[in-house]
Amino acid sequence: MLLTSLILNLLIFTLAWAFCIKIKNYSPVDAFWSATIGLTALLFLIDSPSPPQLTAAILISAWSARLTYHLAKRISSHHPAEDPRYIKLRQHWQGKEKTMFLLFFFAQALSVFVLAIPFYIISQDPNPNWQPLHTIATIVTLTGLIGESIADRQMSSFKKTNQDPSIVCQSGLWKYSRHPNYFFESVIWIGLFLFALPSPYGWATLYAPAIITFLLLKVTGIPPTEAAAIQRKGQAYLNYQKTTSPFIPLPPKINPSAQNSD
Repeated sequence: MLLTSLILNLLIFTLAWAFCIKIKNYSPVDAFWSATIGLTALLFLIDSPSPPQLTAAILISAWSARLTYHLAKRISSHHPAEDPRYIKLRQHWQGKEKTMFLLFFFAQALSVFVLAIPFYIISQDPNPNWQPLHTIATIVTLTGLIGESIADRQMSSFKKTNQDPSIVCQSGLWKYSRHPNYFFESVIWIGLFLFALPSPYGWATLYAPAIITFLLLKVTGIPPTEAAAIQRKGQAYLNYQKTTSPFIPLPPKINPSAQNSD
C-alpha cells in the first residue's frame, strides 16, 4: 500500500508537471498538492470501515476538497499570471528550468506521501472502537476547517468590494491576525494528529502538524506573502504589522506611530 501510493503520487505529479509546462504556469502545483493528500489518505482508509477511520476519511476529504477548490479557483482567476514564488524559481533556474521544476514536483509528491502517513497509521489501528480523543480531535479539526473557510471567504469578499490594491483587509478575523487562514490550517493538522494519537505509533505523527506549521511560519506561508503585501501596499501594510498578530488571533494593539501623531 505504501509503495503503491508513493508510485501513484510520483506519477500524478509528473503529469501535473507536464500540464503546467503546457499552460506555461506552474501555479497549479498547489492545487495538485492539496488534492493528492486527500486522495492518498483515502487510498489508505478506503478498506477500513470502522467509525474512527470513516470519520478520518471524511475530515481529510473535507479539508482536501475545500482547499483544492479554493486554490484552483484563485489560480484560474489569475491565469496566465503566475504565483511570484514560481516566477522567482524560473529566474533562479534559468536554463535548466524544466528539469529543476520536475525535481521540485517530485519533492511535492514526497511531501504528500509523508503528510499522508498519519492516515496510514489510522488505517492500521486494530481497535475499531471510538475513543474520547477522537471526539476532541474531530472538534479541533472542524474548528480549523470552519475558521479557515471563514477567513478565506472574508478575504474574497474584501477583494470584491475593494479594488484598490493598497488597502489592507482589517475586518473579521483579519482584524485579529494577519494570517488567520494559516493559523486555522495549523489547527486542522493539530486536530488530525490528535485523531491519529490513539492508534499504535500515533504519537509519531506529531511531525505532520510540526512540518505544516513550520512551512507556514518560515517558508512558503508568511514570509513570501508578507513580502508581496509590503511591495503592493507599502506603509499601510507596515502599519498593519505593528498592530496585528502575525499568526495567532489576538486583540489588535495600538499603532505607536498613530498614537504619537495624535
